[in-house]
Amino acid sequence: MGRSGRVTLSDVAKASGVSRATVSFVLNDDPRQTISTATRERVMEAAQDLGYVPHGIARALREGSSRIVVLYVDRGMEGNFSRSYVRGLDEELAEHDHVLLVRHGYAAPETTQKILDAIVPRAVLRLGEVYMRGHEPDEQDWENGFAANAALQIGYLAERGHTRIAMALPDHDFPLTEARLGFAQEAARRLGLPPLERFVVPRPRAAGTAAVEAFRAAHSEVTALAAFDDDIALRSLTALKDLGLRVPEDMAVIGFDETEYGSLSSPALSTVHIDAEILGRLAARGALGIDLGGLAPVLGRIVVRASA
Repeated sequence: MGRSGRVTLSDVAKASGVSRATVSFVLNDDPRQTISTATRERVMEAAQDLGYVPHGIARALREGSSRIVVLYVDRGMEGNFSRSYVRGLDEELAEHDHVLLVRHGYAAPETTQKILDAIVPRAVLRLGEVYMRGHEPDEQDWENGFAANAALQIGYLAERGHTRIAMALPDHDFPLTEARLGFAQEAARRLGLPPLERFVVPRPRAAGTAAVEAFRAAHSEVTALAAFDDDIALRSLTALKDLGLRVPEDMAVIGFDETEYGSLSSPALSTVHIDAEILGRLAARGALGIDLGGLAPVLGRIVVRASA
């Protein structure tokens, strides 16, 4: 076996008692070479016994594309949802002998094209693309898709008697911001609640505190904040504490897309946990044209803590 631990053509050649070139001809099924049936069977048996996997570059030349799938993750989507999605996508692709390349944040179009031209990927995916294109969620989305996860957040607050709710948003225009806000507004409408108020909680700390103070002065009827993500929720908790307000007595706060930091805050942050691993696996199978095999998205869950 090769020094890297990967089975090579030389390993197969040694095990089957033929030359490396003969192994290559057999495994590539080269029609220009006349090789006896017995030799072919011996080579194939050795390759199977050793667990030989053909080199990806060689297969790329034969297939016209590499066995690489590219995923673009936009800024503002680096939470648990993204991590679990990438894990599922990566594992499913690996099971079908493909490799995942993840690109984070903004990339200039010319740079992107150079990368794509160099690796000739099997597929190019963008996390959350369907929603960032202004996709209107169907009932399946409201049952266990991204819309349903957004609705969990609003529904939890409504179950606790909050009727005037605000969305606390980031100070950058992330691609999913409007989609998330739209899902939350529709969830409020379905629950018979008034339209959600919205405001931005910026950095640094002093600016965030000033924004929360101004919002509270203009909207004293609001009793709960549904944050865009856990980062915005933690900014809101800090601002409320700086203003001498009690959470959740004076204002309830719930995050979204759980991170480890929420459990360390005071009070500990209630949030929505989303496991997107199955979504990643579904995306992988879709990109490769493989049957979905009965896989379906799984609804997230509320992590109940002290802030809401």
